[in-house]
Amino acid sequence: MKSINIDDFKISSQIDIKDLSTFVDLQAGKKQIEKELRTVSEDLAEIQNTMYAHGKYAVLMCIQGMDTAGKDSLIREVFKEFNVRGIEAHSFKKPTDIELKHDYLWRHYIALPARGKFGIFNRTHYENVLVTRVHPNYLMYENMPDINSVDDVTDKFWERRFEEINNFEKHIADNGTIIFKFFLNLSKDEQKNRLLRRLNKPNKHWKFSPDDLDERILWDKYQTCYEDAINKTSKPHAPWFNIPADDKPTARYLVAKILYDTLKTYSDIKEPELPEKEKANIGMYKQQLENE
Repeated sequence: MKSINIDDFKISSQIDIKDLSTFVDLQAGKKQIEKELRTVSEDLAEIQNTMYAHGKYAVLMCIQGMDTAGKDSLIREVFKEFNVRGIEAHSFKKPTDIELKHDYLWRHYIALPARGKFGIFNRTHYENVLVTRVHPNYLMYENMPDINSVDDVTDKFWERRFEEINNFEKHIADNGTIIFKFFLNLSKDEQKNRLLRRLNKPNKHWKFSPDDLDERILWDKYQTCYEDAINKTSKPHAPWFNIPADDKPTARYLVAKILYDTLKTYSDIKEPELPEKEKANIGMYKQQLENE
């Protein structure tokens, strides 16, 4: 199986989204890729166990991608070896009435993982510069000062949002959250195939919505917005990774590998030791239990 360098997928300079790959050949069959994924997932789970005991870092994993990019199944397969106590997943959909009473980042702040835990944002705070940018009329529900119509939503407004998002991520990174942002890069042809599979399989019909076709018409506009968002917010403390998503097993393996290879570089993540006094008395504690 082909070895990978995670830096090949990290976005560290300005990109043209058309130049980003939607497929990568790992020179391995599906079964081998799935076997490697299980191994990496088990290694990740061990790191998470140590992180939970260590209690100084949190991990925030952000997943964005077009409809059918494989977000849900990726989460299921990458984290199936995890202890449920150490992981929290949130799927951000249409804001509720309560959420709309707050600023757009509020619901993301309150969902952040505690130190020692992995948090997954399945669709993220970037919806606020993607979906709302494609559909600026959605912003009217936020009832913001000085935004009375879509005519008030200028380039300056979006630049301010990018700055706010960068500040949000810098703040949580400075306070112990390790951030990963994955763009599941799906080709338009592959999305068509996946939508057709949903329609052709009765047990998959529940996944389909006519809205999927409406959004597909806006594909090019979404790609432009993704490109702008990635270019303006991929930072050393919160990098974007392009994940070729036309093949689901490959995408899952790449995400797991990037998580593992990055986290294992944190040499200070280790299980805490007992205080010296308690360590010195281990023999006594054992004897006390054995004499019961």
